[in-house]
Amino acid sequence: MAASDVLIACVGKPSAGKSSFLNAVSDASAKVGNYPFTTIKPNRGVAYVPIDCACKRFGKEKLCKPRYGRCVDGTRWVPIEMLDVAGLVPGASEGKGLGNQFLDDLRTADALIHVVDVSGTTDSHGKETVGYDPINDVEWLTGEIEAWIYNNLKTKWSSTMRRHVAVHADPAFTLQQQLSGYGVRLPLVLSVLDKLRQVLTSPDHPTPYTKDVIAALESWDDEVLRTFVKMFVEEKFPTVIALNKIDLPDAAKNIDKICRKYDESRTVLTSALAETFLRRLAKQGFIRYHEGTDRFDTAEDDESGAVEGGQKLKTMDEKTRSRLEKVQDLVLFRYGTTGVLSVLTTAIKLLHLVPAYPVKNIHNFSGGGHGGGVFRDCLLLRPGTTVREFARKVHPEIDRCYLWAEGVGGVRLGEDDIVTAANNVISFKTSQEITRKEDGGGGR
Repeated sequence: MAASDVLIACVGKPSAGKSSFLNAVSDASAKVGNYPFTTIKPNRGVAYVPIDCACKRFGKEKLCKPRYGRCVDGTRWVPIEMLDVAGLVPGASEGKGLGNQFLDDLRTADALIHVVDVSGTTDSHGKETVGYDPINDVEWLTGEIEAWIYNNLKTKWSSTMRRHVAVHADPAFTLQQQLSGYGVRLPLVLSVLDKLRQVLTSPDHPTPYTKDVIAALESWDDEVLRTFVKMFVEEKFPTVIALNKIDLPDAAKNIDKICRKYDESRTVLTSALAETFLRRLAKQGFIRYHEGTDRFDTAEDDESGAVEGGQKLKTMDEKTRSRLEKVQDLVLFRYGTTGVLSVLTTAIKLLHLVPAYPVKNIHNFSGGGHGGGVFRDCLLLRPGTTVREFARKVHPEIDRCYLWAEGVGGVRLGEDDIVTAANNVISFKTSQEITRKEDGGGGR
């Protein structure tokens, strides 16, 4: 069983720090360089995001033993898949810089992290420069994604409309079929169409459309199609703006301008290289790094008795200590954290994911198998996932032999019930389990 089927992609122009960001948050070892197109093929890795674990809700913190990730005092670190897409440049949707190939890698992403070089030391094509203004980088990259999807739809629009009219198809169904390559489900298309109708039929629109025009795909002109694509991109690819390289000299003035122009709730200040450096020192045993904070412990802390337990830390040489102090001065003391973990948690919040826990025993929350413990598994589900769909994600055999599901307190759940934070601990009963019990073999 996969821990999660959520995919978050890092995008941005070449040399913005995407590969460094992937290395900082995951187990990947992406190639890093200060020249354009260091990354050609997409790199993948697994990152871990903190959530409130169900064990805390039921007072089972000491018994919680995740099969994937870890759980510390009720904070569970759940794995998600990360993708580092090669750098995009202006004109990518027209094939510049191998753009169409790179855009195609984004098809199945659930959310995007746009890594922006806020220092102004690389131009729009990722080449080294001085004084570049990165404020427009967000806008043109979003525009390239919109143009890519628009071009894909427009190329087949005439033939699509002929078939649509001939078979009297539902507009949402036709659009969902055309967008199926992006992993789009019908509810998302219906949501976008509803928003499109509200915007284009509003009296505040310069040239309001009638509801009949919006409802008839064959009547759509170019403005309607482009507006639909824009709204689709916003819905399908919620984006966090990671303002990277915050420790470089010109970053401060650019940060202020970008934060004034874009939604601050989706804008996070980051230093991927600082995070990578801190994690490397922690892995090598020089520090104990408290992720997502400005705190770490050194060998001196061990000697002073400020830190108890754990393996004794190594002593750093002067060069390493100097670099660590620089990270403190330029990043940790100034901004509080490297921002990398905040980027991930912001992306997860944008997706409104629901943590769900499949258990064998609904009364003591055991998961079965080796290792013991409770709440062994946790999956992050998309909003609207049904109980039966959850069963399928846990294991195809559970779906094939599905009989019923029950929640906390033995409450029977319908297979079409939506999994929410209120009913996210579920035990599945299968025909195989019943057969084994009857044969004296015990439960699954």
